Amino acid sequence: MIDEVGDEDALDRSDFVPAEGGEWRGLLFENPTLGLAPQLTWSFHFPFQPVSRDHGSSPLTLDLEWLPIQADGWRSMAGRRASSSRFAEPGEASVYYFAHHRYDAIHVQILEQRDLAIRVRANVSGDLDSLGVESVAADAWLHFAGITVSLSDTVTADAALARLSEFSDITGLAHAAAPNGIHFRFAPSGPVG
Repeated sequence: MIDEVGDEDALDRSDFVPAEGGEWRGLLFENPTLGLAPQLTWSFHFPFQPVSRDHGSSPLTLDLEWLPIQADGWRSMAGRRASSSRFAEPGEASVYYFAHHRYDAIHVQILEQRDLAIRVRANVSGDLDSLGVESVAADAWLHFAGITVSLSDTVTADAALARLSEFSDITGLAHAAAPNGIHFRFAPSGPVG
């Protein structure tokens, strides 16, 4: 359970000052235990300036995860939209401020794409964990961080890339370091044209 933010630490919309370093990424995953077939979803990370209060300082971020966005590939995202009206159905939104605070509804528009960056406008609403801010908006250029493949039947990078090609154009992607040995991450291998 997430603790409520105390009055002395409460946020308001003026605290959401955009910062550099935002990113977007893909995840091709499955969950055979739940009967969830492989699907490609997208995540968006919006950083804001850290917030300082008498109690201490905290990073402030907005994260949108698990959004299925239909696109031919990672280089053709402009003009796409996604929404989720209830938490985890299918997307998940959270604001990090001392802890993660969930939001119910998500609306995302990808306005432009320039090489590895997309300009994304997002709105989340429905403060589920009593952060105290009913809705949060973000509009930022986010840098592409690659696509991770996490499928039970892929044990090599070549197999993972082949499976990814069933869901997205893989042109320009190459195997890159992954945070652990059970997933395969693919990132741009050179200039995007």
